[in-house]
Amino acid sequence: MRWSSEGKWAIGGFALVLMLMGTLSVTSHQNAAQLVESANQVRQTNELLDVLTDISAALTEAESRRWGYILFGDRKELDEYNAAVKSLDDIFDKLRQPLADTPIQKQRLDQLEDLIAERVKLFQQSIETYQGRQSQIVSTDPLIKRTKENLDEIRKIISELETKEEELLEIQVEEAQANLQMRMLIEPVGTVLTFGILSSVFVILYRQMLRRQQAEAFQRKLVQEKELSELKLQLFSMVSHEFRTPLSLILGSAQLLGESIKHQVEPNKLKNLYRIQSSAKMITQLLSDILTLARADAGKLEYSPDWLEMQTFCLNLVEDFQLFSESKCSLKFTDKGSCLHAYVDEKLLYSILSNLLSNAIKYSLPDSPVHFTLICEPERVSFQVRDEGIGIPSENLAQLYEPFSRGSNAKAILGTGLGLAVVKKCLDLQGGAITVNSELGVGTTFTVTIPQAIVST
Repeated sequence: MRWSSEGKWAIGGFALVLMLMGTLSVTSHQNAAQLVESANQVRQTNELLDVLTDISAALTEAESRRWGYILFGDRKELDEYNAAVKSLDDIFDKLRQPLADTPIQKQRLDQLEDLIAERVKLFQQSIETYQGRQSQIVSTDPLIKRTKENLDEIRKIISELETKEEELLEIQVEEAQANLQMRMLIEPVGTVLTFGILSSVFVILYRQMLRRQQAEAFQRKLVQEKELSELKLQLFSMVSHEFRTPLSLILGSAQLLGESIKHQVEPNKLKNLYRIQSSAKMITQLLSDILTLARADAGKLEYSPDWLEMQTFCLNLVEDFQLFSESKCSLKFTDKGSCLHAYVDEKLLYSILSNLLSNAIKYSLPDSPVHFTLICEPERVSFQVRDEGIGIPSENLAQLYEPFSRGSNAKAILGTGLGLAVVKKCLDLQGGAITVNSELGVGTTFTVTIPQAIVST
């Protein structure tokens, strides 16, 4: 199955729309997933920060309970101290999994765990050392000094952990925002492109529908014109047949009557008889031209080429005009070229040349010559008809071969304007060409050329 170019564009457009819709769906899913991931990262970081805060709070609680037990000997304070120390293990369990993927944070967590373990030991040593000997507690004591240093180190590690987590969170949020903005930009752009492509596909399909409708209307018009042409052909064929029989009788009877009485009647008295013959011939030629045009319009004009001896054909044509033409114009025939035969349709060629010669004689002044030239060559056969008549106005040349078209200076001369239309139809059927060169008051030259595709008999 062969697709038209517009059909290919439509299929391609639909395919592109499906791709864009798929891309938009994937992008929307990624946007939603990115938002969820960003929210989880923020929540996880906040939980880590809260857990780090819990470490400080647990250490503060343990230290407070330790001094309470040392100073007052209250066993309840010792229990609270032990509970605070034990909660540190649970806190570290919450930190290990989230920080396992970040090496530097995991290293800091290990340091913090070591420092806190050391601090728990310092707490235990201080309880053992100062319990019941409160008077020996001085700030310069090495145990007190080490406890302070340990606290500063713990605070430093916790601060570094919190700072790093905040930096990581800020980087993740910035990257997520950048990716999200880019993907969110894809959505409106993709939507606009999808709408544009769908609109283009709609326009293509609409144009294709209009063209199909125009083609169908044109096809119906062609069918109607063909039917009309066939009806016209049938009508003209019937009219031609019905008129030709009485016209042939009129012309034959007039010719017989003229031959029988021409020696008995004065020549001036035979003019009316000659007018009858001339009118009958004119009507016969008119019917023949109309029938030829009707057949050409209906595509029924026959073309049956055969080899024809051109010089003999042209001499017979000239003889016919000299015998039956009432004009006093002299017809001069010239033969040129290097071949004797041409592959043409004799009937069509006779119709072409007879109409050209008839027009040349009709529009020439009395006693002026009409030149008829044959140029027969292996590649083409040409005929030239030149007169010294009234000429054709330049503004009439464009419509010269249309039916019923006549020169504006030929209104006073009888004619139908069908001759050159018949010439063009018969010539087109043979693949020939016709040119005209005319000058008002000087004359007109028609040149007919018929190509010869077959060069040997």
